Amino acid sequence: MPVSVEAGRVGLDLGEGWSERWTVTWKTGGDQVTCPVRDLVRTPMVDGDPIRCFSWQREQHHRPGLQFLVSTGRHHGAESLEEARLLLALDFAGDLVDVVSQPMRLRFGTADKRRSHTPDFLAVTRSGVWLIDVRPEPLIKEKDRESFAAAAEVALACGWHYVVAARWREHVSSSLDAFSSQRRPLSDQLGLRPALLESARKELTFGELAATATYEPLARAQLLHLLWHRRLGVDLAQPLADRSPVVAAPGAVA
Repeated sequence: MPVSVEAGRVGLDLGEGWSERWTVTWKTGGDQVTCPVRDLVRTPMVDGDPIRCFSWQREQHHRPGLQFLVSTGRHHGAESLEEARLLLALDFAGDLVDVVSQPMRLRFGTADKRRSHTPDFLAVTRSGVWLIDVRPEPLIKEKDRESFAAAAEVALACGWHYVVAARWREHVSSSLDAFSSQRRPLSDQLGLRPALLESARKELTFGELAATATYEPLARAQLLHLLWHRRLGVDLAQPLADRSPVVAAPGAVA
């Protein structure tokens, strides 16, 4: 659920030539490169490395780690559980091509000083490029809104989208966890998929579909796999449950 960053624009230096005064630094091949925001649109950012290292230490309040994405076939860094959840959502969204964690360090001007900000992710999708920050809404402070507003201006200048992942619908986490449990390659040695795909054309619920198979527990795993990979569809505006109606995707075959 999007969170507005408009209030953070008030103190930004957005006068004439701001895109030449603001700079962006990224890392590629182990070296750091800096350019004005004006030139960023011509930079292949997705080929870069994280601008800063992920750190682990005792008594820290966040939990960094690596999240495997089916879309890219490799692990990506996340500095917290919230960031890992965002990566999982990007993977499920279906249009992800690649993503870079901590892709750049932005140096931007305000009314009285220069500040820096490192967005959390740059995601390349088939529907466009997204610059993303992750911060639970209760933890967003005035300085954060200013940083987010600066990142939004950079994204706009490059023709990208920008969003702050600060608030989720209540059922998102449980639904993503359920879908993702069967997102990796899954064999079908008992040949359950053809019958499940055919039965999905009868407007059955998730529970009813699973019950049509001889081995219901295995059918549930296959259904989750088919839902993740868009062979089947379900109403994502509601929590996933046995009563959820399931439909076959157009042209879906075993």
